[in-house]
Amino acid sequence: MPEYKSFPLPDTAEGLTEAEILNWQVKPGDTVTVNQIIVEIETAKAAVELPCPWAGVVTELHVQAGQTVEVGTPILTIDVDPGGAAAPAPSSTPAPAAADEEEMKPLVGYGSKAVTAKRRARKGPAVPVEAAAAAAQSTVAAAFERHQGPVPDSPPPNTPVAPAVPVVPDSPAALVDLPGGYVPLAKPPVRKLAKDLGVDLRKLTGSGDAGVITRADVERAATNGTVVAEPEPTPVGAVVRERGERRVPIKGVRKVTAQAMVASAFTAPHVTEFLTVDVTPMMELRAKLKDHPDFRSVKLTPLAFCAKALVTAIKRTPEVNSSWDEAAQEIVFKDYVHLGIAAATPRGLIVPKIRDADTLSLRELAQALESLTTVAREGKTPPADMVNGTITITNVGVFGVDTGTPIINPGESAILAFGAIRDTPWVVDGQITIRKVCQLALSFDHRLVDGQQGSEFLAAVGALLANPALAITY
Repeated sequence: MPEYKSFPLPDTAEGLTEAEILNWQVKPGDTVTVNQIIVEIETAKAAVELPCPWAGVVTELHVQAGQTVEVGTPILTIDVDPGGAAAPAPSSTPAPAAADEEEMKPLVGYGSKAVTAKRRARKGPAVPVEAAAAAAQSTVAAAFERHQGPVPDSPPPNTPVAPAVPVVPDSPAALVDLPGGYVPLAKPPVRKLAKDLGVDLRKLTGSGDAGVITRADVERAATNGTVVAEPEPTPVGAVVRERGERRVPIKGVRKVTAQAMVASAFTAPHVTEFLTVDVTPMMELRAKLKDHPDFRSVKLTPLAFCAKALVTAIKRTPEVNSSWDEAAQEIVFKDYVHLGIAAATPRGLIVPKIRDADTLSLRELAQALESLTTVAREGKTPPADMVNGTITITNVGVFGVDTGTPIINPGESAILAFGAIRDTPWVVDGQITIRKVCQLALSFDHRLVDGQQGSEFLAAVGALLANPALAITY
């Protein structure tokens, strides 16, 4: 007989509690194989594709694209034995629920979860009051939504029993007021269409098999002006528009970013210092290196020089590469530099990391930056690349901005804003000339970085950009 298995939303090795369903790669009736991609979800910082742990046929999708669901919530059901014998006809006495459970095989990207092999439990009564409605619901239980009305009270003792032959009403409208209510039979897409058009499915008579309401029935009702229901609440994930305002649900990357920024701004006492730097020597060196054989195939940007200057300056001011451990009441100094690069993507701000950036050459840093930004803009940055950073650069200069007051990422102690490089009048040897000038802004956590240490670090970064030859003295 058919064997149904529910696929729960897994924890993708991030310790997250929820994710948004971006889009389904399968639909009910599709045949799937082991490790076939079935759905794309968005976690706190990235889009993740989930593979299927079983082979079989998809029987039902429990959530729609755009919904946010908690980890462990069943999101679809698969029949892993579609060629088995047909299930026995439903009996009047409900059979006890199967107690056997099995462990879902581990998949790439997340651990195993204990899940049941049975279908989701109904939220309403297992058997409707009317025998005719019960038979219809049993027939299409795998394809249509469940009844959610209240369970009718049992008749008191010695109450006369109604005749054994059920009386079936002549129309769906007559069923509306029956005990337990009437559940119209319609597939989820048809229900959504009816909701969008304002058509009350309870007023329609289905033209499909077993009285199922079809898309044509709904469209015909909307065209002919059939009685409609009151407008229902806006579906999950939809944008609410009213009188010139536009409301967007706070979720995904935006929600996590907001939580992190509020936590940082109201936990770490921020201090921001500014420095204006003549980076003409850096730009001249960049122009020379572009013609060097080792750099001809590399996109050598000013950000690469800034990153190299930052990781070099950390050697003399390790406090900016440390973190505050409130629970242990310790300052954690880190011998490695996992450099975060703030990147704007279609889904919002993310901060992927360049691991062990202090060990990389200028050429290797430039290559890492190019790869990192390309993957980020495609929305394919893996979650593991966005955690455990030690210090961050935000390149506001790419937007033509001179400077700002950046907020420190939680778990770090400093962030550097790299401003736009502009042609600016500058005094050189007593003469005013046009030079390449940019502004730097350093925000640091004053709990563990004193004003002297923050100032020395910012000055060191500026000095290395103004005179790259100083790097050989470090």
